[in-house]
Amino acid sequence: MALKKLLFKPGINKETTRYANEQGWYDCDKVRFRQGLPEKIGGWERVSAGTFQGVCRSLNRWVVLQGGEYTGLGTNLKFYLLVGGDYNDITPLRETTPAGAVTFTATNGSAILTVTDAAHGAEQGDFVTYSGALTLGGTITAAVLNIEHSIVSIIDNNTYTLSASTVANDSDSGDGGTSVVGQYQVSVGPEVVGALTGWGAGQWSSGPWGVGSTSPSSLRLWHQANFGEDLIFGPSGGGLYYWDASGTPSTRGVLVSSLPGASNVPIVQTFVMSSDLFRFTFCLGTNSIGSTTLDSLLLRWSAQEDITDWTPLATNQAGSLRLSRGSEIVTGIQARQEVLVWTDSALYSLQYVGAPAVWSAQVIGSNTSIVSQNACAFANGITYWMGKDGFYTYDGRVQSMRSDIRRHVFNNINRQQYEQCFAGTVEAFNEVWFYYCSEGQSVVDKYVIYNYVEDIWMVGSLSRSAWLDSGLNDFPLAATYSYNIVDHETGVDNKENGTALPINAYVESGEFDLEDGDRVMYMWRCLPDMQFEGSTATNPAVDMTFLPRYSSGGPYNSPLSEGGNSSGVVTRSVTVPVEEYTPQLNIRVRGRQMSIRVESSGHGVQWQLGTPRIDMRPDGRR
Repeated sequence: MALKKLLFKPGINKETTRYANEQGWYDCDKVRFRQGLPEKIGGWERVSAGTFQGVCRSLNRWVVLQGGEYTGLGTNLKFYLLVGGDYNDITPLRETTPAGAVTFTATNGSAILTVTDAAHGAEQGDFVTYSGALTLGGTITAAVLNIEHSIVSIIDNNTYTLSASTVANDSDSGDGGTSVVGQYQVSVGPEVVGALTGWGAGQWSSGPWGVGSTSPSSLRLWHQANFGEDLIFGPSGGGLYYWDASGTPSTRGVLVSSLPGASNVPIVQTFVMSSDLFRFTFCLGTNSIGSTTLDSLLLRWSAQEDITDWTPLATNQAGSLRLSRGSEIVTGIQARQEVLVWTDSALYSLQYVGAPAVWSAQVIGSNTSIVSQNACAFANGITYWMGKDGFYTYDGRVQSMRSDIRRHVFNNINRQQYEQCFAGTVEAFNEVWFYYCSEGQSVVDKYVIYNYVEDIWMVGSLSRSAWLDSGLNDFPLAATYSYNIVDHETGVDNKENGTALPINAYVESGEFDLEDGDRVMYMWRCLPDMQFEGSTATNPAVDMTFLPRYSSGGPYNSPLSEGGNSSGVVTRSVTVPVEEYTPQLNIRVRGRQMSIRVESSGHGVQWQLGTPRIDMRPDGRR
C-alpha cells in the first residue's frame, strides 16, 4: 500500500506508444506547460464588433507619428486598415474606366444586370464601384447602382453580370446614363488551394498527350512591410502598392510605380519585405528591368530609403541578385543582422556589404524546405520554420528540431493545403505556434506549440488564419474564420463573437503502472493538487478521470471502474483568505496500466495542475 505522487515529464510526446511514454503526457488541447506543469491557455476576445470580407492571411501593426495604432490585414478578397475598431477598405484599384464606357442591361422581373465594358479584365467575385449612373429598369435607381458590387459571373471579355438589391419592373437595354465610371479593385484570389485542370495544368509531360492534368492554384496571400509610418504591400503574384499615413484611413493604396519619381518599380512580385538595416525594400521573385515576366529566382531591392527608385546607378544602391538553387523563391524574414530567403530547396543569408555589390547572398542550408510563405517565425534570436517533413531552426547554422510530435503532424496533414500553414510567436510564454490543415480539412484546424526555453511540444485544435505577436500589442492578434480579429491570452473564455463561450481544455497522460506492470493495481483515493488562479467563475471546476487497462495496447476497461467511480470533480470552493478546493476524490479503479485525464468545459475556468497523489496497492483482478 502506497501513496504515490504523479509527476509527469513536461510536454507532449506522440512519437511513442502511450505505454512507452510512461510518466509523460500523451495528448492535450488548449493546454500549455509552464515550469513543467500543465495549465489551460488564456482566452480570446474580438477587438471590434465589425467584420471584414474574406479570409485574412496577413497582419501587421504599427504606430504612426501622431501616435495612432494601425493594423493592416490582407484577405483573399480585400486589403483593410483596422483603426479604432473600424475595418477601412483600402484595396487598391486595378482600373478606372473613362466616363460612358460602362452600360447596363436590365430585364423585367429580375435583379440580375448585364454590364457591358469592353475588355474589362475582371474575374468572378471581383469588386467594382460605379458612379454617375442613372435610374435603370424603372426601379433600379442611381442609389442602387452607384455603390460597390461583387461580380456574379463573367459572360465574356466584354460583359459580366451583377445582382442589384432591387428587382427591375421594366426591361432596359444599354442604359444607366452616358457618364457612368467603373472603378475595378485588384482582382480577388482563392481562399483555399484548389486543383486546376485542363491544358497547361500540372508539370510538363506529366500526363498522357491530349489529356488534361491537374495542379494546385495558389492562395491569395498579401505581404506588407513598413516604410517609416507608411505601408508597402502587395498580393503574391501581383503589383507593389503604397499607402501614405498622411492620408485618411480610408484612402486606397496606390501603385508605387504611380508615385512621383518612380523608376523601374517591379511590376510583379512574390514576396515584399523591408530590411531593418539601412531601410531597403525587397521584392523576392520579381521581373527584371525591362521585362514584364516573373523570374521566380530573382530578387531586387530599391535604392536606400527610397521605395520609388529601383534603377541601379552609381549614385544609388538599388540592385538585384538571381539565386541559383531551387526553382522559385518562397519567402523571406528579417533575422539578426541578416535577411533570410528561402527557395524551394535552399536557405540563403543576405548580408549588407555596401557598394558596389550592396547585398551578398550565401547558401546556409541545402536540401531544406519550407511549406509556405508564412511558415517561419523569429523569436529569442532564433528563426523557426515548418518544412515539408519536419521543423527547423537557424541560429547561425541550420538544424532539424528535436520533435516529439513530428509523426502526429506529418502523418495527418493535408499536403494540398501546405500554403495555408503559418507560424507565430507568443513570446510572453516562450512559444512558437505552427498552424496547419489536418487531413481531409480545407481550413486550418490544428496547431502545435514549441516552447523554446523548456524544449517541449504541445498540440491542439484551433481554427485561425493569421497570427501576429508584437511589442506593440498588449496581446497576440489572430484572424478568425468569423471574419474578425481577436486578442489572445486575455480572459479565460472564447469571446470571438462577443458572447462568452467556455473553452474546452484537457491534458491526458501516458500510462503508468505498479512496478513493472506485471501486477494489477487498485486505486481508491486521489489527493488532487489543483490551482484555479485567474478564474472568473465563482466555483471553477475540472474533471479528473483515471483510465485503466488490463493490457497495454488493449481497450480501456469497460466499465472503467467496478462498483465505484473512475473520476471526480475538483472544485474551488473558497478563494479568500486561502484558496480551498476538493480535498480528495474517492475512486475505485483497477488495472495494470493507468492514465489520468484532467479536463475543463465550464465558463470562467482557469486551472493549473500540480502533482496529485493517489492511494494505490497491489490487487487481484475480479
